[in-house]
Amino acid sequence: MSLELPRMGHEVTVCPDGVTAVAALEKNTYDCLLVDLDMPGLTGIEVIARAKELNPDTEAVVLTGKSSVETAIAALRHGAFDYLTKPCKLVELDALLARVADKRELTNKYRAVKRQLERLEGKSELVGDSPRMEQLRRLIAKVAPTNSTALLLGETGTGKELAARSIHDQSLRVDMPFVAINCGALPESLIESELFGHRRGAFTGADEHRVGLFEVANGGTLFLDEIGELPKAMQAKLLRFLESGEIRRVGENQSLIVDVRVVCATHRNLEEMVAHGDFREDLMFRINTFEIHLPPLRERLEDVPKLARHLLTRFRRAAKPSDELVAADAIKALESHCWPGNVRELANVLEHAAILCDEGPIRAEHLPSRFLQRRLQGPQFKLVGVLPLREIEMQVIQQVLEKHGGNKPKAAEELGISLKTLYNKLNQVNQLEQSA
Repeated sequence: MSLELPRMGHEVTVCPDGVTAVAALEKNTYDCLLVDLDMPGLTGIEVIARAKELNPDTEAVVLTGKSSVETAIAALRHGAFDYLTKPCKLVELDALLARVADKRELTNKYRAVKRQLERLEGKSELVGDSPRMEQLRRLIAKVAPTNSTALLLGETGTGKELAARSIHDQSLRVDMPFVAINCGALPESLIESELFGHRRGAFTGADEHRVGLFEVANGGTLFLDEIGELPKAMQAKLLRFLESGEIRRVGENQSLIVDVRVVCATHRNLEEMVAHGDFREDLMFRINTFEIHLPPLRERLEDVPKLARHLLTRFRRAAKPSDELVAADAIKALESHCWPGNVRELANVLEHAAILCDEGPIRAEHLPSRFLQRRLQGPQFKLVGVLPLREIEMQVIQQVLEKHGGNKPKAAEELGISLKTLYNKLNQVNQLEQSA
């Protein structure tokens, strides 16, 4: 290696044992550490741990004659990037070092984009001082420093991705990538390639090698939003990764081991999905190691004024903290709304008002007319008797559909749910009626 790696363009320092290696790491910064497991003085894992303390960006590659997966996973849990079994071929080592370089490039690009976004929009934060938000912050602070899989539950628009980012930002992985994907936004035929990558020629249209999001997020956090929409075949592959740390690109036989912390989110009831056979029970138990429920906006209306000012500061980049952004009549109108679309609906209403209001604070007259009409009319739902929750939900859906003449997109908008969720609920009713 001392002869061949410099010919490949690398600068190499050779150390006879772990103690000498730690001394070198204390004096200089290295991109990659190639380390044996069994050494006199300090073991390879001890050297890796010390290297990560000195410089978390140093990637460690384990060289070992013990080719068991258990040994490799133990090293990965202590921060190793990958492993090679001895005797290793130079072509394999060269390919591995190229992957280390690719990861460093992606990490540097991610940090640059993150800094730019923070300058433009400010750092992402959970806004609100209500008891529900304080409880949410406490739970995030508890789970963030761990490597446990977290499951975020809450209605659409409650800020589940923001909570996932907060978990990442308070974790030891903060300087590594945070990668988010909506599992319901991709066709079933593409989601495996998107998550795990593929090699060229693996299927029709695979014209080039593709790195999957698990590899992009290596060392960091992968946020799987709407996990309930994940196809059953992909649920099995996700379960395998969570249990072994292994992924396999489409079209390849060799597995890769990556170090990724997974955070999942859904607005659906996973227990009901398990009962109907739509979600794997073993996967549900694996992803909900630590559940966090995000409160809907109607349960923390005292946060609306602060949220409104925070959102308007983003819309009006020239605004100063001392500026009056929202007038009292607008605040009163906002606090009297039930917010079926949660924070996402609030942001939409305020953006509309910010466009109408050229200067000065936003007043009630600047709020959308549909918002004011809905608030003045009040709830239009008439429910008879005490019914199971599912039947009450379907009564509300049917009444909203009738109100809009069967127009499902408009009904979904008023209900504060996605069109896909509305179709899923209607399909569930049809299935129950057919089985009855």
